Amino acid sequence: MLADDASASIAAIAAEAGVDRRTVYRRFASREELLAAVYQARYDAVEQAVDAARLDQAPVAVALHRYVEGIIAANRKWPVETSRLHAEETIRERRQRLIDQVDAFLRRATDEGLLRSDLPPGWVAALLPPLMRHAAEDLPDLSPAQAADVVVDTLMRGVGAPLPAASWVTVMGAQDPVAAENQLPGRPYRTQDHS
Repeated sequence: MLADDASASIAAIAAEAGVDRRTVYRRFASREELLAAVYQARYDAVEQAVDAARLDQAPVAVALHRYVEGIIAANRKWPVETSRLHAEETIRERRQRLIDQVDAFLRRATDEGLLRSDLPPGWVAALLPPLMRHAAEDLPDLSPAQAADVVVDTLMRGVGAPLPAASWVTVMGAQDPVAAENQLPGRPYRTQDHS
């Protein structure tokens, strides 16, 4: 409910859970305490996914897939937005530890040749979280492992159809953009149309 509506009331949450509002208040003194518990549980799940991936020990391709699969599972189990809690010190510290672990892993993956070394610093780290979030939310019919396959394949190979090397050089060397587009394999020749 909080994922669908961050302002959902304790009464609405209790009704959805099939319990009395007082039952919720016996466990959580306030709505803020309930939110904090949800966010803590989400970070627990993310930390468990990072630990299980063995980012600093497992072969990089294996670790990458385990990490992505674990984060997708955590995102599905705890689909709440945590950005508003980043200012809270304990959450900020936990989040920074996770970021540091993943950044170190991505450097290792680059050093070992799994990831390109010619990309701007932080580029892969910026792309990976939204890919995992979209896989968790937009591919509900796939298991976390299958969704991780999609994310890792997208990250490693992109979304463009493979071009033969000679065709890519020819297209990139063309001075006229329309001519370049027309040289793509499978692209029928088009005349210039400036209308």
